[in-house]
Amino acid sequence: MHHTASLSKKLIRIGASLLIIALASIGLTLWVTWQLEGGAAAVNEAGRMRMQTWRLTSAVHAGVAPPVLQRLVGNFDDSLTVLRNGDASRPLFVPWDDQVRKQFSVVESLWKEQRRQSLAEPPLPVNDSLQAAGDFVEAIDRFVLAIEQHLSRLTAILNLFQFAMMALAIAGAVVMLYTGYLYVISPLSRLRQSLAKVQLGEFATRIEVDTEDEFGQVATGFNRMAGTLDSMYKGLEIQVEAKTRHIEAQRVRLEALYEVSAFLAQASSIDELARFFTQRVRSLMKADAAAVRWSDDASQRYLMLASDCFPQDMLEEERTLLAGACACGNLQPESTTRVIPILSHDQIPVRRCAKVGYESVVSVPIRLQHRLLGEFNLFFRSAVTLSAEETELLDALASHLASALESLRAAALAREAAVAEERAMLARELHDSIAQSLVFLKIQVQLLRTAAQKGQPMQMTQALDELDTGLRESIGDVRELLVHFRTRTNTEDIGQALQETLQKFQHQTGLPAHLTIHGDGLPLPPDVQVQVLHVLQEALSNVRKHSGATKVDLEVFKGARWRFVVRDDGVGFDMSQSHDQSHVGMKIMRERAGGIGAQVEIVSRPGGGTAATLTLPTHPVTGGSVATTGLELESPAGLMRGALKSAESGWI
Repeated sequence: MHHTASLSKKLIRIGASLLIIALASIGLTLWVTWQLEGGAAAVNEAGRMRMQTWRLTSAVHAGVAPPVLQRLVGNFDDSLTVLRNGDASRPLFVPWDDQVRKQFSVVESLWKEQRRQSLAEPPLPVNDSLQAAGDFVEAIDRFVLAIEQHLSRLTAILNLFQFAMMALAIAGAVVMLYTGYLYVISPLSRLRQSLAKVQLGEFATRIEVDTEDEFGQVATGFNRMAGTLDSMYKGLEIQVEAKTRHIEAQRVRLEALYEVSAFLAQASSIDELARFFTQRVRSLMKADAAAVRWSDDASQRYLMLASDCFPQDMLEEERTLLAGACACGNLQPESTTRVIPILSHDQIPVRRCAKVGYESVVSVPIRLQHRLLGEFNLFFRSAVTLSAEETELLDALASHLASALESLRAAALAREAAVAEERAMLARELHDSIAQSLVFLKIQVQLLRTAAQKGQPMQMTQALDELDTGLRESIGDVRELLVHFRTRTNTEDIGQALQETLQKFQHQTGLPAHLTIHGDGLPLPPDVQVQVLHVLQEALSNVRKHSGATKVDLEVFKGARWRFVVRDDGVGFDMSQSHDQSHVGMKIMRERAGGIGAQVEIVSRPGGGTAATLTLPTHPVTGGSVATTGLELESPAGLMRGALKSAESGWI
């Protein structure tokens, strides 16, 4: 019989069947155990009712107070309620059947009479009361007996389940042993015997395949192996020689591929890369000449990057080749590696190749992610055909060349981006330090000129002192930009840096500035603190120049999302008519905030002051790059001119 199921399916079916039976037995056992446990608790509760009956009878004849009798009656009512409804927390529930329900109904009916007699005034005579209590206890005993009979049946069922589970375990073990022998041990034994025969040189040995499971597949593979060994044994020398040649060719190809890949990875220029690639691939493919052509963005012209053993007259003519003007440089987006036969020199597309004696041209497209970048050509003076391995090798080499050229281009773009980012950073640092100081110095010069015109020596002295202080601060800013090129912060807490910033602002403007910090939170990273300080400094600078305020408040809200609010009581402005996007300062505030994933929000109204809020994300980090500030700067001198121009405009 031919079996089609796999070994895993067979084992899963057998195991699943045994598991289902075992789970069903275990479930029934648990259910019976649960019934027995609940029934035992019910028997215990019914037994407690007998004790409560005699206690109630004794209390009635002892003449106890009515509240006590009411409590004893209530306890008995509770016991009946528990037996009737069950209690899952204990667990307690009566295993109901017809006999149990009948006896419980008798108990309930007798209890109604017993309850009435217990609470009656005057109480019944002693003999009558004892007789009634005895009858009631006998009814309870019959109820308990009915429960116990039901539990005995459940116990018998439980014992039967246990015997069944034991039999199931034995049967399962027997089935698993038989299954293991039938599906595993026996096929392995046949396979071991066949292997022993093959080791002795009996290559005609075969295994009968009667299943399609894993061992059937192994047997099929063994038969193929034995057939291959038999075939190899009959013509071993010829096959070994052929395999040796094939392996050697593969080794040469892999060696060339590794060599080219290693060189492409370390080449520093396109010319060096293209020359080595052309020479190495021409030598590998034993071609008479080779050339690498690169297409422009529109794929209209092909520029020859490098060539090897290419005729000099053709090199001058084909240094720049129009697309479609020759068999080379005539690629389509879906073109693949192909051999172009040169049939006659009268055909214009191959006329020059035919004149110098070439008979075949191999065209290898150079692609990167489905984008056609150029073409690699191999020229032969004889007819040539490419095997699948050679085509695959040329495609792989072309792919490596495209990746290497793209890497060089990406590296150049990265260097250009790094230069642009550094220029932008320098522009921001100049704006946030020197340019602000220049604006302050300009204001002091105007005050000095006014004081000189009015003949106010005290104001002149004060303005000169402020100019001296501002110059010292500018020199310090320049020194720090040149030496450290960063803002010093406290890695533990930004509060000290904020306090120093407000003190400097108060010294420059004379406006009272107050710092309030609420809540607790983890310290901000130093690079994030730098960006926060610059944004707040810009907000304070705008307050000084435009608000006309009499005081400034800086509130800091620590927590999962830090929040900084700069609030003034100045003239404010109409937000619907605001043009802050045209000001470099506001752009820099938003750019710095965006660099750490934060947001800047401005709220203002005429005559009601202005509030600038900086809200940080949950986990602020500085971005890898920040956009330029909008200043077109080509050198440090250009950066300085841009900063001076911003200072002259009065709005930084």
